[in-house]
Amino acid sequence: MTNTSPGLSYPADMELWGIDEPLRVVGADGKRTGAADPRYPDDLGSEGLRRLLTDMVVTRRLDVELVRLQRQGQLALFSPCLGQEAAQVGVAAAMMPEDWLFPQYRELGMFVARGIDPVGIAMMWRGAYHGGRGLIEKKTMPMCIVVGAQVPHAAGYAMGVKLDGATEVVVAVMGDGALSEGDVHEAFNMATVFDLPCLFVVQNNQWAISVPPQTQTHSTTLAQKAVAYGMPGVRCDGNDVLATYSVTAESLRRIREGGGPMLVELVTYRRGPHTTSDDPTRYRDQAELEHWAALDPVDRYRRHLEGEGLWGEPEEEAVGKVAEEAAARLRAEVYDAPDPPVTELFDLVFSKPTKELEHQRAQLESSLTWNEP
Repeated sequence: MTNTSPGLSYPADMELWGIDEPLRVVGADGKRTGAADPRYPDDLGSEGLRRLLTDMVVTRRLDVELVRLQRQGQLALFSPCLGQEAAQVGVAAAMMPEDWLFPQYRELGMFVARGIDPVGIAMMWRGAYHGGRGLIEKKTMPMCIVVGAQVPHAAGYAMGVKLDGATEVVVAVMGDGALSEGDVHEAFNMATVFDLPCLFVVQNNQWAISVPPQTQTHSTTLAQKAVAYGMPGVRCDGNDVLATYSVTAESLRRIREGGGPMLVELVTYRRGPHTTSDDPTRYRDQAELEHWAALDPVDRYRRHLEGEGLWGEPEEEAVGKVAEEAAARLRAEVYDAPDPPVTELFDLVFSKPTKELEHQRAQLESSLTWNEP
């Protein structure tokens, strides 16, 4: 056994880093924290570095618009991602197009970075489509409202990837509250026992609805839980998009080369409500909000790019225009959008409907028209 972190021991052949203090590349002041670490790929180039900020800004603007649409009765519900843009964009930017994403329900930034139409996401929250629209084409599974239920789905898909001898990696994304669900630990165990190509990403946003991590677990960190299953665990500053990108890229490289599953904890903060039905003022105070607002991921990365000479007024104006156009299009296509026919439900079950389904469809159609004049 080799000690790689104070008070913890891991197998000698297991590479673990940053399991106690979150790994960080860019500090809250926007400056790099030190010399480049060889473990962290820095291969984005100027355009790629700017793209990270563009996606974060667009995500934040769309997030605001989706909340407004819900407040106006256009969406049934919505889970904002304010404050978690770096954690989401950084992960998605490091993924290959062929990698599969298994999201929970707060991953708007990942959808933006993967090129998924936000209108399709909004239509899910409107109640018009189950799980969203335009996801599968981008190797992204439908959103999962049941906490943690997508994690065993991801492990199962990763089993199929391994049996097929394919090279893609499956990325399962969850919140800190998901680690209180048995399904998640069964998935961790399955992935390590069968050495599956699966990356487990925990967005530790400090609040599982109204319950903080310290009342859910006595583990010092969430990344630490990887040790029990025999897989590497990494703790990263999820408000640092470069650290998130780098840690994810290195983790995916390791998994792609046959290193087995990994767990990444992204330390971030949910600055908005859990959902638009939540009142966070009942369980957290203003001082906490102000502390995390000072660590804002968008402002931090903008300062970093400005310091590197990669961002200025022209770039700010351009990204502002892109964000506003995206929000305007979202509103135009979602507001009072017609609902799809309810019988479409039956078209998406089997390629050839069964007799029982045809019977049920006929019953539904009859019940929809029985009181028509």
